[in-house]
Amino acid sequence: MGACSSRPQGGDMPTRDTPWPNGTPCWVDYGAADLDAARAFYSALLGWEYTGGDPEFGGYLNATSEGREAAGLGPQMDPADPPRWTTYFAADDAAATVAKIRDAGGTVVVEPMEVGPMGTMVVALDPQGNPFGLWQSGTHTGCRIHNEPGSLAWNEAMVADSAAARSFYSAVFGFRFDEMPPEAGGGDMDYTTFSTGGNPLGGLGATQEGMPTGWLTCFSVADTDAAVATVQGKGGTVVMPAMDTPFGRFAVVADPWGAQFEVMGPAAAS
Repeated sequence: MGACSSRPQGGDMPTRDTPWPNGTPCWVDYGAADLDAARAFYSALLGWEYTGGDPEFGGYLNATSEGREAAGLGPQMDPADPPRWTTYFAADDAAATVAKIRDAGGTVVVEPMEVGPMGTMVVALDPQGNPFGLWQSGTHTGCRIHNEPGSLAWNEAMVADSAAARSFYSAVFGFRFDEMPPEAGGGDMDYTTFSTGGNPLGGLGATQEGMPTGWLTCFSVADTDAAVATVQGKGGTVVMPAMDTPFGRFAVVADPWGAQFEVMGPAAAS
């Protein structure tokens, strides 16, 4: 478990309508085995509404929170590939970033592909086989709401070889990695946050017992225990029970099709 960021208290709603800086986790999407059922599950859990679904874009949906794009859902492209949430990193130049991925030992699964006027996408694997994506913005700039219930709060990778992963992602995106201090939940845990020189953008650590491997998406929720109960009530499962952390109350869950993700809400009242 890492530093799934807590929701800011007070002030304006965190929104963004311009492209995210290069290397920033900017979008997440889900390839659904049963798109209609997945829509209903995530709507019940995160309060999402949906736009899109046009046949020319394969039925791909934009999930919205407070009327702003929060994530994507689409039909599962490869039945042999299990349903999962994929993290996409902003790329100013998708083709140049693809070259860096290959140079650093990664594999490109989907070459730069224009998605109408919306942007250019890439799907790749790091050298340890963990999938991730790139998004070069066109009219679609990625998440337009974040750190609010129903939207993206954090992205982190739990990997078998954290040193090798840090080397790879640093070569591709220029990340700087910083150890988490003990008061923030670090200590003996092999976990670092990454940035491009400013605030932390996400986290990377060694796989822990009971935790999923690969890139994980953490969604902000208003009440973690209520969210976990909704997951269970709608046929999902609990991977790691809710616990209080320095960043809020956190749990790892799986939807009814086995896709694992995280939820984070305010700390439980004492």
